[in-house]
Amino acid sequence: TDLRPLDILSEVVPTGRLARGMRVLQVQGVLGFQLTASPARTLGFPASRLFVHCDRFPEEFSIIVTLRVLGVPTKRNEYVFTLMAEESPSVLVGLRYAPDKLHFLFWSQERAGGWQTRVTFSNVSLSDDQWHTLVLAVSGHSFSLTVDCSIPKDVVVETPFPASLSVKRASFYLGNRRRRKGVFTGLLRQLVLLPGADATPQICNAMNFNVATLSVPAVLQDLPVKPASNEVLKYPYETDTKVTLGSRPPCTKQEKAQFWFNASRRGLYLCNGSTWISMLEVKQRLDYVEEYQNLVTNSETMGVEVFTIPKVGLFVAAANRYTSPGSAIYKWTDGKFVPYQNIPTYQAQSWKYFTIGKKIFLAVANFEQNDRGQEFSVIYKWSRRKEKFIPYQRITTHSARDWEAFVIEGEAFLAVVNHREGNNHNIDSVIYRWNPRTGLFETNQTIPTSGAYDWEFFTIGPYSFLAVANTFNGTSTKIYSHIYIWLSGSFQLFQSILTFGAADWEVFHIGDRVFLAVANSHSYDSGMPAPSNFYAINSSIYELNITAQMFVKFQDLLTYSALDWEFFSVGDDSFLVVANSFDGFTFSVNSIIYRWQGYEGFVAAHHLPTVGCRDWEAFHTAEGSYLLYSSAKEPLSKVLKLKTT
Repeated sequence: TDLRPLDILSEVVPTGRLARGMRVLQVQGVLGFQLTASPARTLGFPASRLFVHCDRFPEEFSIIVTLRVLGVPTKRNEYVFTLMAEESPSVLVGLRYAPDKLHFLFWSQERAGGWQTRVTFSNVSLSDDQWHTLVLAVSGHSFSLTVDCSIPKDVVVETPFPASLSVKRASFYLGNRRRRKGVFTGLLRQLVLLPGADATPQICNAMNFNVATLSVPAVLQDLPVKPASNEVLKYPYETDTKVTLGSRPPCTKQEKAQFWFNASRRGLYLCNGSTWISMLEVKQRLDYVEEYQNLVTNSETMGVEVFTIPKVGLFVAAANRYTSPGSAIYKWTDGKFVPYQNIPTYQAQSWKYFTIGKKIFLAVANFEQNDRGQEFSVIYKWSRRKEKFIPYQRITTHSARDWEAFVIEGEAFLAVVNHREGNNHNIDSVIYRWNPRTGLFETNQTIPTSGAYDWEFFTIGPYSFLAVANTFNGTSTKIYSHIYIWLSGSFQLFQSILTFGAADWEVFHIGDRVFLAVANSHSYDSGMPAPSNFYAINSSIYELNITAQMFVKFQDLLTYSALDWEFFSVGDDSFLVVANSFDGFTFSVNSIIYRWQGYEGFVAAHHLPTVGCRDWEAFHTAEGSYLLYSSAKEPLSKVLKLKTT
């Protein structure tokens, strides 16, 4: 056998005509085969069609599978494929899925008395309604499974894969073992045998690991084109589709894969489970920015958080400086933000909205102690009965600046940035893990930080990262900020980047490129001569270099005590807006919107007058797109509307 990919799936539909018991289904924009429990032999073919020049199964090989698994009942097994001799009920080679496990089966006549050997990979969770690509590499005693290009799971067994496994008078069966029991109920998109090689390097060279492709049947490569009136579709396919009309509906897991048609924008949008993705619309371009609303706040505002509660509405939480009357939550009503709820806070720095299952939370980072000398930040829970946020859990913090909420491998986490304890800036920040049994967050890991301001969580393929913005170590703002990667159940250092009073990290994607922008606030070192201006310094944008496996500097932009970056898009255009807060002389400084210009990088497009600008938030309503900025120097925040052409 030569070392070309052997496409098992394509052999079942060699002429493009679907066998009995097969249909093409589109899910999440990807086509796959769904199998039924029809006579199993209709989904089989002789192995000689693949092994033309040799009747032996390769000794070393990889099996590549792209599938979407439905929820498999406990103790039930489903076969992805089998290779079986015609005269025997035994499986020569097979792949079987059970809840949280994957079994690779093979028959060895020379070893183990002719019994079937089962290699089990545990903790393989595929039943999440997502597409996944598996690469199983086999060589002798060693078996390695890679899921979505994550860290391989390696198993070494006593019985090696046979060096000479005959496939004479044997047949491949798709999704079954020649019986109705154990038929695969999910979707299959790719099933390839690659002799003599570990296919992982070939598969894991793209950004979209979940549907990485080595060989896919022609039937599944493209969506059918719209036929002429007297024609039928070349390939039959089905999809569960619902289109909603009217104002912007909620987009949650319940609405996933549903469409919304916005008549005013002439746009069609697809819900991905959290946000509406534009599928077809008249592309807009940003023309100019106009002042839309002066939002009078309880006091100076250190941060804002815009969020949507499904079936309730759009809100913004303002982190206000003064204890009395605390911080305010506003609700979008008749095209404006209006006061909705006041919450007691103690020099609040920021809010974080997040959900766990059906529970809705809002966490505040308090910078100062309360009247009793206690220092803690608070997690509030949304009461559906009262339609208010009520206190849920207090957590001891030390001059907290920021919360970050995220999910890794189905578990919920909440990380707090502790800025300082007394005059000591070099203290631990804490990552908490949600305990579903107690319904509380519990300490999971501490990470040393230096006067930290911000956490930023992001994922790249199957990997999870957490970046911290370190601001001041007690003597200098010229210190390293760190990026951590989740490995083996904890965050470990991935990369350190020199920053200057870093106040914010912002991760964003443009096409397949991944960027990370840092807002540098000021340059100060007690042991060095004072610069001409502490605050007029470069903030930097870094880009992920996949080959080097690190972020490398892409562009420097001159900023003035930058405290925040916010990425947003209008039509096909991408933008970054910076919160310039102080130029060394005045807090009345222009904040700038930069437009992505490809090879030129980000270029200044709009200069926005701001006063002590602390935070930017971009949001959208049925009426249009907006920017909201908070002022840390006056009790007035502003909503700006993006005017498009």
